[in-house]
Amino acid sequence: MHIRCGIGYDVHQLADGRKLVIGGVDIPHSKGCVAHSDGDVLLHAVCDALLGAAALGDIGTHFPDNDNSYKDIDSRILLRKTVELLGEKGYQTGNIDCVVTLQKPKIKVHAAEMREVIGSITGAGPENVSVKATTTEKLGFAGREEGVAAWAVVTIYRRE
Repeated sequence: MHIRCGIGYDVHQLADGRKLVIGGVDIPHSKGCVAHSDGDVLLHAVCDALLGAAALGDIGTHFPDNDNSYKDIDSRILLRKTVELLGEKGYQTGNIDCVVTLQKPKIKVHAAEMREVIGSITGAGPENVSVKATTTEKLGFAGREEGVAAWAVVTIYRRE
């Protein structure tokens, strides 16, 4: 079996009156991400980690923010397309470990639903997806509630 790993990172500015979507889940909050797509930092980080693990570039290469066909797109669609790209190379997802950094709102109560969404789309299953959340103790852009960041580490495999 051929096993590879990848890491992904994404960050988005937060602004009043925008929808907040993290891990494919709508999160009630007064602020949301400023982005070309729906701004789902967690799914974007997972896409980058998967693409990196398969040496297929990054999310901007496959889904550029200057392409209007991706304007306001649901990032679950981007993750599905990413999984299809990996499938064309014979790869499947093993496990996914994620961290989301933001001061507010608290997202721990949504983590199980995020695991379901990510596990379902990637084929890894929720039992192989971890979603953790942390604050920055009011330090930096996340602590000042100006933005949100996410990291993802994945393993993928291909049977030889």
